[in-house]
Amino acid sequence: MTDVTVAKMMRGGPAVGRRAFLTRLGRTAFGVAVVSTLPACSGAGDAGGGRGASPAASTGRASGAASAAPTAAAAVDWRRVDLGFVSAYIVVRDGEAAIVDTGVAGSEGDIEEALTELEIAWSDVGHVIVTHRHPDHIGSAPAVLERASEATAYAGPGDAEAIDAPEAVTVVSDGDHVFGLRVVATPGHTAGHISLLDEAGGLLVAGDALVGADGGTVSAPDPQFTEDMARAHESIRKLAGLTFTTVVFGHGEPVSSAADAAVAELVARLSEAPAAS
Repeated sequence: MTDVTVAKMMRGGPAVGRRAFLTRLGRTAFGVAVVSTLPACSGAGDAGGGRGASPAASTGRASGAASAAPTAAAAVDWRRVDLGFVSAYIVVRDGEAAIVDTGVAGSEGDIEEALTELEIAWSDVGHVIVTHRHPDHIGSAPAVLERASEATAYAGPGDAEAIDAPEAVTVVSDGDHVFGLRVVATPGHTAGHISLLDEAGGLLVAGDALVGADGGTVSAPDPQFTEDMARAHESIRKLAGLTFTTVVFGHGEPVSSAADAAVAELVARLSEAPAAS
């Protein structure tokens, strides 16, 4: 049984469905819970009125019980849920799924349709990960979490508090792992923005830290909706130091080959035109 399953039982959460239990039982120890390499942060709620909890608090693990990255994680399969001007993503491994971002309010039907096409039930969704707090990414979080009643929600520090969730949102920080995905802190678009890296499969889920542009190129996030462009550009430089083949975005078409080179090219363009603060 996974740490997340145990945690929900300890928190008095819903019992794990038979299908999900049988699927999860006997999984290897790459882990589907948060694995912290840095101390997690949590803070008081902001205007969003949501809740935040540190990974240790929300999983019920003993302090220091997990301090290393997951081992032997296979590459995830992924599916884009195109919601028009914004996208959500479903990543799947060994019959279990994580949903990354939830789109605007009312998007749960499209997400459910994509899950059905993948032969994944809501009871098989163990994780709902939010890249940042903007309404086009968290709008359907309450409905998704109601349906995926066995899932744990995750977001970055400062953004988790804005998410309306039935249970406290687990706050993740740079270097943590969720579902075998490495959390990469990419602040700027929002203070707590995170991206996710599947190191085994070479997939980067960039949220709004990057935007897909024409011709397989990438661009920086829209300054109109970005809190701190200087920090956003620093986060892009950080992403350029990672290795990945594919990058997917909240906005724009995925880049499915030489994606890290495309981000490096963006960094070169940013160097020619310094970021405005």
